[in-house]
Amino acid sequence: MSAGRGERVADWFDGRLGIHTLGRKYLRKVFPDHWSFLLGEICLYSFVVLVLTGVYLTLFFHPSMNEVVYDGSHTPLHGVRMSEAYASTLDISFDVRGGLLIRQLHHWAALVFVAGMLTHMMRHFFTGSFRKPREVNWLFGWLLLLLGLFEGLFGYSLPDDLLSGTGLRFVHGALLSVPIVGTYLAMFLFGGEFPGDDIVARFYALHVLLVPGIMAALIVVHVLLVVYHKHTQFAGPGRTERNVVGAPFLPVYLAKAGGFFFLVFGVLTLMAAVATINPVWSYGPYRADQVSTGAQPDWYLGFAEGLVRIMPGWEITLWGHTLVLGVLIPVVVFPLLLVFIGVYPFLEARFTGDRHEHHLLDRPRDRPVRTAVGAAWIALYLVLLAGGGNDIVATRFHLSINTVTWAVRIGMFALPAVVFVVTRRVCLGLRARDRELVAHGRATGVIKRLPHGGYVEVHEPLDPARLHTLTAHERPGDLVVRSGRDRTPGRSG
Repeated sequence: MSAGRGERVADWFDGRLGIHTLGRKYLRKVFPDHWSFLLGEICLYSFVVLVLTGVYLTLFFHPSMNEVVYDGSHTPLHGVRMSEAYASTLDISFDVRGGLLIRQLHHWAALVFVAGMLTHMMRHFFTGSFRKPREVNWLFGWLLLLLGLFEGLFGYSLPDDLLSGTGLRFVHGALLSVPIVGTYLAMFLFGGEFPGDDIVARFYALHVLLVPGIMAALIVVHVLLVVYHKHTQFAGPGRTERNVVGAPFLPVYLAKAGGFFFLVFGVLTLMAAVATINPVWSYGPYRADQVSTGAQPDWYLGFAEGLVRIMPGWEITLWGHTLVLGVLIPVVVFPLLLVFIGVYPFLEARFTGDRHEHHLLDRPRDRPVRTAVGAAWIALYLVLLAGGGNDIVATRFHLSINTVTWAVRIGMFALPAVVFVVTRRVCLGLRARDRELVAHGRATGVIKRLPHGGYVEVHEPLDPARLHTLTAHERPGDLVVRSGRDRTPGRSG
């Protein structure tokens, strides 16, 4: 029987691209079945929503700072002089069919995207999946987070409203604080004296072309490395350093992933429909002689503003140059907090001497120091986030802004230390409880009287699966029978 046309076309492509071989190998790839793996998918699907909505918005947005007189549908701003960027943002919000929903969806997807990346990295951090051989992939994820922060800043600044302009004033001041070259950097970025005439067009090119292109490439490489290294998994019966237990990509995982994409898309759309975010029409166009009251950046950059707000207004003069330490120190500390995340896998490997490959995940309690370090970093981030909104906190709770500022200053040093100690002790306590369970079994609640008159609680042994999970991290190897040529020296996971 002769082959059909479709079969001949498939054979033609397979002979040149190896599609059949690749499909046979990767379409049955196994994915572990654990809820925490959905965090990475939330990041990916949010990015897809960002691209789709961003393409729609580019059709109507005018990235120009040329001044026009507004005469659109929003009557409170009739006759007001504003940039074309701000006017087109108003047109998208009030005159383009579905424009406001798409704008809101784009902004909410951006917030969820960054939140998903941060949470996704926290999952990898606390479970130790960044260890060899995945350090490079950790760096790719870290670069995606870093680019996501700046991509959000660029997009946040495009409408040229009073709130985003206040944020750009913050960026301008940070650049000026850099010794010697700060003035040149500010002039180069803004194309002249602040606010200049080119900043929106430049940020637009970065926001819609350069940064998304780099991020898309990093996502592809990130996913390819996940496929190459295979998925990590939590310890359990049948799970070793050499296998992955879960569902195949086709058809099980593909069906779940497709459904989850529409679920994420639907939740983001619901958020955009019922919760207004960044109502630029309420702020008005940016003017250099005005500052928006209660100006706050998006949450992911709030800790950077918190660093500036809590710093005293220190200045020193060295060799004829004035250093504004009240801004320069935060400008230095901000990237250091992010760099620490990126280099942590190499620091841990250096201090622990761990050079082995790891494909089984840790439980956070089994690595008390690492878990305590992560919890302390989160505590520091939250304290600085509160500092970035010190005026809002003071207003809402009827406190003095000086009291809030000093509380954040003290908390910046004290709270991470306290959280580190408490978290480490909690992890050690949980490990001690696990050892007790392994040694004596689970308490049944049944009291038994002994022959000499004493009373004890009856314990029953743990089931093999539970026992395996509690002791997996202490195993000298993966406890599977291998052929002689596959045997490797035992090591701690």
